[in-house]
Amino acid sequence: MTGVFRFFRSAGPALAGMALLAGCSSPPVDQINLMPAPDVYGDGLLNPLPDTALFGERSHNGILFATDRRPSKAGDKEKYYLSDPGFSVRVGLAEIQFGKKDFTWETARDISLLKSRTDHFPVQIVHVEEWGAIGSTIPFWLDPSLVSEEERPEDATRKFAEAINRQLATAKKKHVYLYVHGYKVAFENPVLVSAELWHFLGYNGAFIAYSWPSTPSKYAYIKDSDTSVGFARNLRLLLEFLAKETDAEAIHIIGYSNGTRLVLRTLEQLALMQAGHPDGPATDKVPIGSVILVGSDVERGTFGSFVADGMLDVVEHMTIYVSPTDKALGAARFLTRRERLGEMWGAGGREMEAVGRKALEDLQDKLSFVSVAEAEGSTKGKGHGYFRSSPWVSSDVLMALYYGLTPKQRGLVMMDDLPVYTFPPDYIPRLWGAIEKEDPVFAGRYRRMKGAAHPPEAVAPDR
Repeated sequence: MTGVFRFFRSAGPALAGMALLAGCSSPPVDQINLMPAPDVYGDGLLNPLPDTALFGERSHNGILFATDRRPSKAGDKEKYYLSDPGFSVRVGLAEIQFGKKDFTWETARDISLLKSRTDHFPVQIVHVEEWGAIGSTIPFWLDPSLVSEEERPEDATRKFAEAINRQLATAKKKHVYLYVHGYKVAFENPVLVSAELWHFLGYNGAFIAYSWPSTPSKYAYIKDSDTSVGFARNLRLLLEFLAKETDAEAIHIIGYSNGTRLVLRTLEQLALMQAGHPDGPATDKVPIGSVILVGSDVERGTFGSFVADGMLDVVEHMTIYVSPTDKALGAARFLTRRERLGEMWGAGGREMEAVGRKALEDLQDKLSFVSVAEAEGSTKGKGHGYFRSSPWVSSDVLMALYYGLTPKQRGLVMMDDLPVYTFPPDYIPRLWGAIEKEDPVFAGRYRRMKGAAHPPEAVAPDR
């Protein structure tokens, strides 16, 4: 099988706190194991993957990436890009290999959806091709004669837009998805995570891995925190590029851990720029749909300030997942002495105040908090990477993006004592019932399963 996606054979309290924060992501390597299949897919009961491989087609020839890292040179430790910031947003395509064996597409598709995989299913980068930079991201003060040839990339604005539009042309909805990673990872990590997320989205729409210049060191927390806030300009310009130069009708953002600082600051910039604009709200210019924040390492008061600046006016809906057992955020709270946005109220000793409760109730049409306390697999490791480790949380994230379902529609229930959603014991059947109303193909398959004596695992997926 040709194409990019190929299946192949193949020292003190403060330092202790920083060590705990290492749970923000996978080690900085060019390979990860495919995350567990989201439970919503039921071993093929719901199958978003296409019947035939798209990987050899020009429109789906890899994972698109955008990065404001400086490119590496011969002799550098990093293979593709450094942890140092560059002068612009560079774009290109990453070649990915899935699997350990020379699978056919049908075999690979079915195995990737199995709830219980006995063998590792590696996802690996094998090649990265840079096309150049988005011209609008090059600062006006940069004198090209004073930088090296490597720092003077070609203008790839048109080529990147054309690549995105080719992916959108084959999609049911012209939606673009961006993944923004956390701290202490190299360039490769967000590319690999984006590859698996796009896989479980059925290669729907266009997917872009956004790799900001974090540092692959567990002691880089302060450095990366500064960077994640300071480089919001580049992410904002990327969003503006997508709105102006591509056919995207909606742009969805998945932000993780320290990277949620970057996402929120970007949205605040858009809100401030569009405040009182006579042509309408910012969403008329940048069509941001769902914003999903996981393990958010943002101080709660800072988030409140962003909301006060009109941040929610530039998004269709924002969902924030919270956990009472996230040890990485607990370490961040210890270091900063401030509760983090991704922590469940009470985890740091402070309960939700009346003013906060009233605000969440008033903003529920635009803002939802979801507790993962009752979600299967949410406490694995340090309890920070649950959007990949929990088959329930990944189901919730992906179905929110795929079908545009609200938390209530997805089967989540409001807690008795807080305006926060949680996962009920029958969450997956509830979610299937919601999808039954949205997807006629799944509805027929689901009704046959319910009428049979066999569990969902025994139902062969339709071809």
